[in-house]
Amino acid sequence: MQKVVILGASGSIGRSAASVLAANPERYSVYALAARNNLDELAAQCELLHPEVVITASEEKFPELRQKIGSRAVTACGMEAMLEAVIHPEVDIVLCAIIGTAGILPVLAALKAGKKVALASKEVLVLAGELVMQACADSAGTLVPVDSEHSGVFQCLAGRSREELRKVWLTASGGPFRTWDSERIQRATVSEALAHPTWQMGRKITIDSASMMNKALELIEARYLFDLQPEQLDVVINPQSIVHALAELTDGSMLAQMSVPDMRLAIAYGLSYPARLSKPGSTLDLAQMAKLEFFAPDKDKFPALEFARTALQSGGTMPAVMNAANEVAVDRFCAGEINFGGIWRIIAKVMEAIPVEPQISLEQVLEADARARALARQLF
Repeated sequence: MQKVVILGASGSIGRSAASVLAANPERYSVYALAARNNLDELAAQCELLHPEVVITASEEKFPELRQKIGSRAVTACGMEAMLEAVIHPEVDIVLCAIIGTAGILPVLAALKAGKKVALASKEVLVLAGELVMQACADSAGTLVPVDSEHSGVFQCLAGRSREELRKVWLTASGGPFRTWDSERIQRATVSEALAHPTWQMGRKITIDSASMMNKALELIEARYLFDLQPEQLDVVINPQSIVHALAELTDGSMLAQMSVPDMRLAIAYGLSYPARLSKPGSTLDLAQMAKLEFFAPDKDKFPALEFARTALQSGGTMPAVMNAANEVAVDRFCAGEINFGGIWRIIAKVMEAIPVEPQISLEQVLEADARARALARQLF
């Protein structure tokens, strides 16, 4: 029996994780659930998973949380409560699915405490990849990716020596705008950007998928997760979202990880690694598949991948700058302040304006993040 902490329990990853854990009560118990605003979802998961501790990141929400949870669990609030939970001696696994920078400190603390971290929060490695991977190397902690593409890479590389590997390919669905022309993409609406053809995800990640910024962020994550050089990373479009990653070996062989687009599979493997759970999600029926298609991404229509190349080559604080500019731009797009194409224009201008610094400390990375956000709010 392993004890789990879920950070970001109320989001789409957290809800999927709850279903995996509830289906395997003989293997897992939940020590703590944490979220910020969706207290109704936290209360529902408390009823389902019977955690010992329930945490809201918001001090303002704490009285409401205490009322909703009652005596069913200990209630707490704030970052200190999350840090205490992830380093608790009884905890074995920390699943981090927090959106934004709030996941960095708990992940660092959990790794230093020797925990297994199942990581779904992109910002942790995009902002502080060098610091996080160094903390992992210096401790008994383990980092296992939960994102579907990185889980696919992780599985493709299992048991392989680095001398065998030529390149890693992350796949992308292409999003809802793959076949649109540039002019139409530029004026796309929020509802159109949220109409993803294959995945059911939260608002931010769905819009990132439409702009392909999601894949840009994943390239940077993969560079740190798997200690790859920029030239060893590439992207291919698979509209069916069946192939999640490929590993190209030095002899020309390619290994693919395939499954239905169901996040429970990657979550389950992140929790159970190095073992596997029995059928955590749907089974892929190859005989029922009409076709598998692959396309090169259109870099002119979707400049996000070039942003990632720049960030990968620059290193240091540039990935944090790119991520911060994107987050602000997406918020402004959703608020109706800019059109869809304005997301890319803001990112490009912020990346040009903010100088690159070596990644020395978390405080320095967060300062670069803050400068990028301030500039992104002012543009246009």
